[in-house]
Amino acid sequence: MATSKAGPLGGLGHWWGLITAVLLIAAWINSYAGPAVVATLSLVTAVWCFFQAPVTCGAPVRGRTGGCRNNASGLLLGCHIRQHRWQKLKMLLIRRRFREFCSGLFSDGKATIVTLAGVGSLLSGLAAFIPGIAI
Repeated sequence: MATSKAGPLGGLGHWWGLITAVLLIAAWINSYAGPAVVATLSLVTAVWCFFQAPVTCGAPVRGRTGGCRNNASGLLLGCHIRQHRWQKLKMLLIRRRFREFCSGLFSDGKATIVTLAGVGSLLSGLAAFIPGIAI
């Protein structure tokens, strides 16, 4: 009998960052969780979003308007092709390409969820250090 997903968690192993995002929301709601817990969960969720979340590569490819369609690891890294890893990071630094990078953040459902989780975790981490904001 063949299984479609390897590993003890199956396909959920790629989406562990959303579990940390839900725990982050619960930490904001719970008054016993301090700023250290909120900052730690924010950092872990942001690292997952930027470097490990399963999204589409989207690196520019000659002859194709939509970009690369391979699976990638995170919003900042490209797919298994070495040049695509650097192209995605260069898109952040080159002013002409920044707009193209930002349009890829909301290209499909997976990218939208990961982008919103990443932005939310960054804002949450910053707000954790401002006294009086934490509930």
